[in-house]
Amino acid sequence: MQKLFIGNIPHGSSEMELQQWVESQGFEVESAQIIRDRSTGMSRGFGFVVLNEEWNVKEAISALNGQRMGGRVLTVNVAVPQSPRSDGLNFGQRNSRPRRNYGGPNTD
Repeated sequence: MQKLFIGNIPHGSSEMELQQWVESQGFEVESAQIIRDRSTGMSRGFGFVVLNEEWNVKEAISALNGQRMGGRVLTVNVAVPQSPRSDGLNFGQRNSRPRRNYGGPNTD
């Protein structure tokens, strides 16, 4: 799987438009995803494209990076796995510290 990060995507773009744009540049796309804000559903201006196995990632980055889509200059890089957040907001992970009792009512 060859996954690319694409930044500076026009906010009104759909996943289908992103996929069609990459394909119009000569690359076969397996899937395209635009990241959206959880509360508003609005595009966050970046996304990911998975290319078919036959494409060389360096070739794709060289061809796509700096190109325009909807009047905006795109940034294209190799997608890297998201690292755990350092601010303690790793959703779905429990904090290992015991809870403190601050004298409030006992709810146990």
